[in-house]
Amino acid sequence: MNLSDVRAVIDSAKVRDEGRLEEFIRATSPNATETEVADAASVATEVVETVPLLLARAAQAAEQRGLSVVVTPLLDHASRYFINPVDLIPEMTQGMAGLLDDTYLALRILENLNRGPDPLFDADFGEPLRFLRRLVGPDISRKLDAASIFALQDVSTQVSRVWAEMGQPS
Repeated sequence: MNLSDVRAVIDSAKVRDEGRLEEFIRATSPNATETEVADAASVATEVVETVPLLLARAAQAAEQRGLSVVVTPLLDHASRYFINPVDLIPEMTQGMAGLLDDTYLALRILENLNRGPDPLFDADFGEPLRFLRRLVGPDISRKLDAASIFALQDVSTQVSRVWAEMGQPS
């Protein structure tokens, strides 16, 4: 997981944004006032900018608990989606609005890691995910929800394969 690359993508999207995030919010919330659009853009930017920190916290918690073998591939999946320019809302043309889907997927993966009786680390993803879901819409959020589940299944398959190989005599 390369957090400096994730940060670089965020910084690049901010430079190229040129008001596209506000345009995106106006399109998804046509009844919003200019103040509401500006506030939503500010919150969206803040949520996007927290992703590298949250990924780092998750990696640190996984290492402390001896879960890196399972957690790191999921965090890698989230960071690759950020770095890959081909996604549901492309940041190359949409600026910060193009990182809303990347952020949603990263938060869904982290939320899935935190499910259960003993969360990986202390964080509440509910409100940021509801906010992002409203912005990206139901179709994109459903696709990203499915992608987050696929990431979990893919890692489960990989871990099972490694365990099977470790159990085989040389």
